[in-house]
Order: sequence, then C-alpha cells, then structure tokens
Amino acid sequence: MTVTTEIVAGGSADFMTVRHVVASGRQADIGRALALEAQRAYGWTPAPADPVKARARRAWFARHWPQHLARMRGAAQALGLDPDTDEVHLDGAGGIPLGSACSASYYPPAVTADGRGVLGRNYDFFTTSATELFAMLAGGHSAPSDEMPLSARPYVITTVPDDGPATTVLTMNELDGCMEGINEHGLAAVFNLADAENTSGPVDAGPQVGVSSSQLLRFLLDTCRTVEEAKAALLGAKQYDLGVSLHYLVADPSGAAFVWERGPGGDEHIVEAAGGALCMTNHPLHRHRDQAALPEDTDEALLTYQRYRTIADRSAGAGLSAARMREALDAVRVDAATDTPYPVRTLWRTVFDLESRTMATHFYLGDAPDGSPRYSPERAFPIPAQQPA
Repeated sequence: MTVTTEIVAGGSADFMTVRHVVASGRQADIGRALALEAQRAYGWTPAPADPVKARARRAWFARHWPQHLARMRGAAQALGLDPDTDEVHLDGAGGIPLGSACSASYYPPAVTADGRGVLGRNYDFFTTSATELFAMLAGGHSAPSDEMPLSARPYVITTVPDDGPATTVLTMNELDGCMEGINEHGLAAVFNLADAENTSGPVDAGPQVGVSSSQLLRFLLDTCRTVEEAKAALLGAKQYDLGVSLHYLVADPSGAAFVWERGPGGDEHIVEAAGGALCMTNHPLHRHRDQAALPEDTDEALLTYQRYRTIADRSAGAGLSAARMREALDAVRVDAATDTPYPVRTLWRTVFDLESRTMATHFYLGDAPDGSPRYSPERAFPIPAQQPA
C-alpha cells in the first residue's frame, strides 16, 4: 500500500486549496487512507444508522459494488470500528453535495480534428460557508460566517487498486464519491444539477440501500469499461438522491455517449448522442429535446437554457477539438459579471482526453480587483499504470 498527498493548486491566500491523493494497493487500504484524510480535512465522523438499513446496504454492496464495501471495511479499520457494525454508516466521507449551475459537453472522435473523444465540464457552485448556504436555500439570510467555504477544499483522487480499474476523480467534499472522473478504460463521466427550475432544496433522508447521487459515478468507474456496460449497470442498480436531483453524462473513447436521467416518479431515461456533440446543463434533456423550443430562463433556472444554447452552438459541426471545448466552456463560465442572484462561481474547468485517459483541470483561486476570476494553471492528471501483482 502506498499513499501520497500534495497540494496541486491554491493555498492559504486563495479561495481554495486543492490536494491530490494517490493511493494504490488493496481496496480496504485505499478506504482506510481516504477515511483518515476525510477525518483530517473535514472532521468526518460516520452518521448513525438504522441497523436493518445498514445490513441491507452492506448486502447490496456485496452483490453489486464489492469495491465500495471493501473500502468501507478499510474506513472501519481507520476508525477502530467493527466493519460489520450496524450502528453507523461507514461511507459518506464528507458532506452532501448540493448541485448548482454546471455545464458539460462531449465531442466524439468522429467530429474532432484529431479523432480523439473529449469530455469537458464547468463545475459551478456556491462560494459560501455551509451555514450561509443552508440559510440561503431555506429562504433566509445569515450573518457572514468565519467558517471556511464549503467548496474551498476539493480533492483530486487517483486510486490504483489491486482488484479493479485505476481511476482519477475530482470531488468537492466527499472522498468516497465524486463529481467527475475517468478510469483506465477511458470511461469518463460527470454530473450536473438536473432540474434547476424545480429545485426545492436537498433531500435529507440519509443513506439508503443502493447508490447515492454522489456515489453513482464512482460505482460506474469501478465496475464498467464501456458506455454499454454503464447503461446496463445503471438500469440494474438501485439509486436514490442524497442532496438534489442530478443527471449524468457518460462517454467512452469509441464515440459512444449518453445522458442518464431519472424522473420524479422513478422513470429512467437514456438520452443518446446523435452523432455530434452531446451537451448538458441543468434542465432534463428528455423533456427538452428540441433546442429551438427551449423556454426562457428565470432566476431559479440558473441560466440553464442560455448556457445550453451557447455551448451547443459553439459545439456544432466538425473540426472540433479540446481547444474548442475549452473556449465553449469559458463562454458559459459563471463569474462576477454573470447575471445571477446567487454567490456562485465556476470553481473548476475540466477536459478529459478519453484516448490518453487524462483529466486536465484548472481551479478558481478568487476574484482579481477588477472582478475577473483568477484560475490556477491547468494541470493534467494521467492515470498511472497498474502496479504488478
């Protein structure tokens, strides 16, 4: 087992400090390392559990996601607990992700100049503390807080397990989930808030049996090699929202891609790429398939339709590239000049090269005196080769 941690962007004088954890070895050892880091960074402690539900969750993970169960057992070791305890949940190492205004797009190899598939996203989130954010979402106001902003300590996590695909993921505040990532097979995925116009606040029901909204991408990257395998896994998995409703863009190097969405009644939708770019902001694509018929934005919609039109227009035709992807994402970036009533910024921009299995990201460091955003230099995070058995 080897674990390394380094600061890769930002610092004490900036809005955020980004750490990169690289862990290799047994899944249980990786889980132990991530639990210790979550304790150190976030003061994480396991949430109390209903014993019947805790047993049912472990049984589901054993059947469908044994990698996660092994990491939970490693977390138990880090905490000095019985790995079969029914008293607490041994996952959820961080906090509940609350979706915000994000934008994403996938360019298949058939429409890129170099024949390489690329997936890109802006991760847009609030710049407030947890106390200020929860007060705002409840419709009230709170005094400025001395708490660190909820989004100020993201992590890049690279894992090279003995018994599964190596992955690189990026997470805002939950070390056993992620907001986006890629595995050694070139399968990559991101999530966005799914229904900005009807957001009513986070679901606070606690962990359920199956995969939560922030665990779903980890589940796919641990267990799938291709888009077709990811579709089958999603259709067969038990899923629940922990936080707000999300949707997911999944792609692989072959050019296959889709957006996965679930309706409020549990109905499931696969929206396929139609040969060109596949774009996603914060409205459900299965209800808005015609770009020309998109409604007008409201304050509550977080400019989802405007951002979709812009990124789709800039992603049309052939001869696309990773550089064009970055330009399209920057055109819909949320900054101080954006017309939104919420304290939101684009906290990072990521571009995945699916052929080279690389994630390249720059991170928000704060606003300059003129109001323009400051970002760290873009850094590429390749997936390291598997260690010999």
